Amino acid sequence: MSAIRTWDVRPEAGAVTVAVRAVPLVGGPVEFRGALDLETTKAGVMPRRLPAWTTEQYQDPTVYGVTVMPSGVRLVFRTDATELELEVLTSTGQLETDPEPRPTGMLDLVVDGAPAGRRQTPVGNVMRMAGPGAEQQLIAGEPGTVRFTGLAAGMKNVELWLPQQTPTELVALRADGEVLAPLPDGRRRWVHHGSSISHCIEADGPTGTWPVVAAALGGVEVINLSQAGNAMLDPYVARTIRDMPADLISLKVGINIVSQAAFRSRTFGPAVHGFLDTIRDGHPDTPLLLMSPVSCPALEEIPGPTTMGPDGKIKALGDPEDVATGALSLTVVRAELARIVEARRAHDPHLHYLDGRELLGPDEADDLADGLHPTAAAYRRMGRHFADHAFASEGPFA
Repeated sequence: MSAIRTWDVRPEAGAVTVAVRAVPLVGGPVEFRGALDLETTKAGVMPRRLPAWTTEQYQDPTVYGVTVMPSGVRLVFRTDATELELEVLTSTGQLETDPEPRPTGMLDLVVDGAPAGRRQTPVGNVMRMAGPGAEQQLIAGEPGTVRFTGLAAGMKNVELWLPQQTPTELVALRADGEVLAPLPDGRRRWVHHGSSISHCIEADGPTGTWPVVAAALGGVEVINLSQAGNAMLDPYVARTIRDMPADLISLKVGINIVSQAAFRSRTFGPAVHGFLDTIRDGHPDTPLLLMSPVSCPALEEIPGPTTMGPDGKIKALGDPEDVATGALSLTVVRAELARIVEARRAHDPHLHYLDGRELLGPDEADDLADGLHPTAAAYRRMGRHFADHAFASEGPFA
């Protein structure tokens, strides 16, 4: 970690200095929330949203990539500091045809539950890509420092939310005051798993993802295990949820399965049952909300796989006539998920179903920039819709 830095508060006095001191990231007062593991790197530590033991079971290398994108991960502590610094090394990509690397995302500061600042994270490592399947070139970068100044005096609860779309290695945390461990706040722990539409890469910042918006409205603490492009009912995810503390659980299932033609009707239902059974082994009575996909016009009646058309919109490549012989469309998936929940509720009254179109419906299709992923504004609206449903007085998370 970096050395202590000092500066003159009143240069004319020549004697008053304030020291910004390094705070241990591991083994000290700082608590990582939203991360289930920390990977030690040459630069520092990198949060992971799945345990390290799951790595050997990844069939696709993109699973690792999205696991280290820290959607919902934050550093939590108490401090009387008026200035904070977080030194980070980000890793982003850049197509050869693009003049600049992809945006590295924002670092959000929340103090005593209220937004207190947002800063752009610096560009670090850049992976240059010629195109799909082409060899990649790593352009190594250097860590950069994000600063928040002018914080109110006195002890306060602080959360530093990491960018949801960019792998971020944490090099050092520094503060000009005392840093203490957070106190228990009594909030319930909500564990959520879904696809890119829950990972929310397109959100305006880490506190703008719909699960974080909903958690704030519901007064709960969210752990977001969503995996962009990889919500495939993987057994290692179910075992992870089974073995972790959770007061509330939600699963958003279907869009990746349809868009990648990963299941057919014969295999989809049993896979959902198996995923639920594994979770119920560890959480037999925990409220569990199973959600179907939000609206996606291209896949409502036509099965996948999908591609991006020349207009930048998602396009389904399947044959709608194949639905009759077992191919999956979103319409089929929603009906099957609703049927599964209805059947299981006979012995599992804490299981609930939510049609994803309640979060973003067909009349909001204009808010799908690429025909699939919601805009930043739509993500925030989805969070409000979810909170209105799940945390209502008669809702599944009441």
